[in-house]
Amino acid sequence: MKLSGKTCLVTGSSAGMGREIVRLFVKEGANVVAFARRKERLEELAEELKNEAGKVLPYAGDVSRKEDIEGAIDAAVATFGKLDVLVNNAGVMDDMAPMAAVSDEKYEKVFSVNVYGPMAAMRKACQVFLAQGNGGNIINISSVGSKHQAAGAIYGASKAALNAMTKNTAYMYEKENIRCNAILAGGFATEIGTSMGMPNMEGYGKVKPVIELSKVPAADPVEIAKACLFLASDDSGFISGVELPVDGGWMSF
Repeated sequence: MKLSGKTCLVTGSSAGMGREIVRLFVKEGANVVAFARRKERLEELAEELKNEAGKVLPYAGDVSRKEDIEGAIDAAVATFGKLDVLVNNAGVMDDMAPMAAVSDEKYEKVFSVNVYGPMAAMRKACQVFLAQGNGGNIINISSVGSKHQAAGAIYGASKAALNAMTKNTAYMYEKENIRCNAILAGGFATEIGTSMGMPNMEGYGKVKPVIELSKVPAADPVEIAKACLFLASDDSGFISGVELPVDGGWMSF
């Protein structure tokens, strides 16, 4: 098993990519703190995986609240004795609005989840990794939207910020053996579209032809989980500061 003995925290664990990441990690031997807002879904996941190699600790919280994500990391250390891997998976979409139509409310919502939440989690995780003294591993789920016109201005900017934090963290803590990588996710069959609400029709109209041009269908979230497993395991021990596209070739179009 590739993650035997490791303790991991995965945000956005109640559905989609996060749920598949937790499933695969636990089957590969990891003890996982499953973090999300919907407690009942986390408890269902823990029950589903109770006979697997690793254990699941459900932790209900809002990733945009610093005290919640810091509490989850504290719970990982208190329950399992350490933290080895942080996966910042939770995210929300914007409404595809171009810059002239960006609203303060949408900006604040998207950046609180996609930027501030991962930043607070990374800060706390790095503090724990440094105190433990044996390195650590951060995986940020970013998006092809950080490089390509796949959404609106706010979403693209939020994921570009996440990419920047990824590279800076990898550089700053290279000597401390804290690895940090990003996965640039393409189109996946998840619930993230429900966070969009009513799309801005001007922005959606301009983005839609770009998306359709790729002809890449929405993929199974397990593909992201498999990429996360590689980055979380010792198989990728010499990889840090990388932006890894998992998009079925979407960005090549």
